[in-house]
Amino acid sequence: MSEKEKEWQNPIDKDKITENPHNLPYAHNVSSAVIFPDDKDKIKNKAMLAMVDQTNRQMKQIHDQLELLVNQANELKERVMISEQIYGAEMGFKPLTGHTYHLYEQENGSKVLSMIGPNEWGGKCKYERFVATAKLLGDHTWEILRSEDEDEDGLVNHDISDKQ
Repeated sequence: MSEKEKEWQNPIDKDKITENPHNLPYAHNVSSAVIFPDDKDKIKNKAMLAMVDQTNRQMKQIHDQLELLVNQANELKERVMISEQIYGAEMGFKPLTGHTYHLYEQENGSKVLSMIGPNEWGGKCKYERFVATAKLLGDHTWEILRSEDEDEDGLVNHDISDKQ
């Protein structure tokens, strides 16, 4: 056999070459794009920061929802307390759902529910003091629309003589 007939052999070790150079983790050619290895700590740190930020947002949202539920529970509790007071008052009629009524206190301290508002009396109100204006809701609890502390516009009155 002549030398030409001998098979050509690649002088580069087979472990150092590939048939798919695009799969290499580094540039395989001088003109290839520069490939920088990933900084794994930096990637993990960014992922952790994003996770913490998202978790904090969700926790704040849950906190706001809990706060809303607590406020709703307190309002319901207050409506029940007010309803107990109104149902303990004298009533000369059957209150209708969705209608507005007025609660007064008599001289003896007992309470009376009336259909006549504090500004609707022809002269002097026949009761000792006005307590509240309330509306009967569908669940038979009462919603206070105006209390003795508020004027007709819903503004709180501050009487200086009461504080001295």
